[in-house]
Amino acid sequence: MFRPSARRLLATTAKAAAQARLNHTLAVSEAQGIAKGLTEGKCSALSRPQQPPSFGLTPRSHRKHAAGAPEPALRRDGLRDPGQGRVHEPRGLHQGPRGAVRGQGRRGARAAAGRRHRGRGHGGQHGHRAGARVPVARLPARHLHAHNPANYNHQARRHAERLDNAVWTNQFDNTANRRAHLETTGPEIWAQTRGRVDAFTCATGTAGTLAGVTRFLKDASRGRVKSFLADPPGSVLHSYVSSGGKLVERTGSSITEGIGQGRITDNLAPDIGLVDGSLHISDDKSIAMVYRCLDEEGLYLGASSALNVVAAKEVAEKLGPKHTVVTVLCDGAYRYAERLFSRKWLSDKKLLDAVPQHLQKYIVLP
Repeated sequence: MFRPSARRLLATTAKAAAQARLNHTLAVSEAQGIAKGLTEGKCSALSRPQQPPSFGLTPRSHRKHAAGAPEPALRRDGLRDPGQGRVHEPRGLHQGPRGAVRGQGRRGARAAAGRRHRGRGHGGQHGHRAGARVPVARLPARHLHAHNPANYNHQARRHAERLDNAVWTNQFDNTANRRAHLETTGPEIWAQTRGRVDAFTCATGTAGTLAGVTRFLKDASRGRVKSFLADPPGSVLHSYVSSGGKLVERTGSSITEGIGQGRITDNLAPDIGLVDGSLHISDDKSIAMVYRCLDEEGLYLGASSALNVVAAKEVAEKLGPKHTVVTVLCDGAYRYAERLFSRKWLSDKKLLDAVPQHLQKYIVLP
């Protein structure tokens, strides 16, 4: 009798918490004057399936100006399917409990997630949407080297081993991640641009997106398509790529989450030699682009997506007119609104001056 009642109580509490977060997001957007834009914005998908599957095909959007880029840019959005309750996330087809690591997944399995605790509660949202139970191990925020047994990734593995019928997705070094983008995202970009893509760029966390898409586009174009790694402060990958693998320097830190890396992951290792160059993107540029995309494009982006847009703009400037550059939008501002649009937070991070004066009207939180 107790267990069903407890589960109902937990479900009701979770639903109330989710509604509270939604109400907060809407309140922020209404204060900014963009609430309508969240559902009826200027984004227009050029190509999307009539009945998309639960995982896989993602819509493409064409940005005429890409917030200042000299040429049109395309972006891919992995979370757009209004009202359908579907998650468009290619990795889920290969890594999640439903498609799961090709052979490791079991019906009703739990996915164990581990994250360094930074005061946020969004871990495992894709798994929840897919119908999986996702127990999350909340770990200290202090960064430890990947080889340290106390590193959060190793703690997540040990946590999964203690659970019955659980899968540790090992997202950084599970090469099903890379394969997912090699088999889905890359072909989608090639098909939807009709092969007229000249460059791809994005930041990396696991590096599955960059590696898989780069490999496919290089093969499909016989080496014509360029690939550029975008890197935030605090990551070693820009120094590694720009020095030809000689340097691994980590300097500074970044407001972005989920991107940047202190090592070459197993997902990236097979294709790192295909990357044509790298770009170091400062937090100042990323935060400015958050506000520019909101104002000029009607895109409500998080800092990691904004960093990708900055990178796409810089690649477009590097290549010159009549080139098509593709990037991905990997997060939304709704997850970070209480920080990105907070005057105090921006001041504390010394980023307030990075927001153009005419766009500071969107800073609606104290």
